[in-house]
Amino acid sequence: MDRTLFAIFARLAVTLSLLSPFSANAVVATLGQPAWNELSQQQQQILAPLAGEWEELKPWRRKKWIGIAQRYPSMKPEEQERIQRRMKDWVKLSPAERDVVREKYKAMNKSSPEHKETIKQKWQEYKELPDDEKQRIKTRAATRQSTRSGAGKPLFPVTAPPRSSLHPLVPPKPVTPSAPTMAAPISTAR
Repeated sequence: MDRTLFAIFARLAVTLSLLSPFSANAVVATLGQPAWNELSQQQQQILAPLAGEWEELKPWRRKKWIGIAQRYPSMKPEEQERIQRRMKDWVKLSPAERDVVREKYKAMNKSSPEHKETIKQKWQEYKELPDDEKQRIKTRAATRQSTRSGAGKPLFPVTAPPRSSLHPLVPPKPVTPSAPTMAAPISTAR
C-alpha cells in the first residue's frame, strides 16, 4: 500500500512539474564570484599575485582560489611559500603556456601509479642535489627546450637554393664571374 501510494505521488509530482508554466522558462541563477574589491583584506593579501587578472578569471577558477585562500592560514609555511611562488609563476605564463601546463597536469593524473611513483622518486633525487648541479640541469633543459622550439635556428637555410627566373616573386640570382675568361679562337679551316 505504501509503495503504491508513493508511486502515485511521485508520478503526480513529475506530471505537475512538466505541466507547470515555469518549467520551460526556468532560469538557473548562477552566483557570480566576488570582484577583487569584494574580497576580504586577508584574501587580497594571499591572492595578491592574481590581482591583475582577477576580473578575467572564470567564476569557477575564482571559487577555487578563494578556497585556497581560506585554507592558506592553516598551511605550513613551506606550503604557503609554494602557493605564492606558483601563483607568481602562473601569472607570468601566456595563455598558450597555461594550456600546455594544464594538459601536462591532466596527462600526469591519467598516468599509471608506477609512473607517478617514478616521477616522485626522480623529483626527490633532484631536490637532494647540490645547488650548482641543479643550476646545470636547469641550464641544459632550457637550452634543450629553446632548441626544440626552434629558437636559435635560422628560419631559412643558410645556403639558399638556386633561384628561378621563372618565378615572378623570386629575383634571378646575379652571375658574377670570378675571373675574366677569353674565348677560344674560332677556326674556319676544315
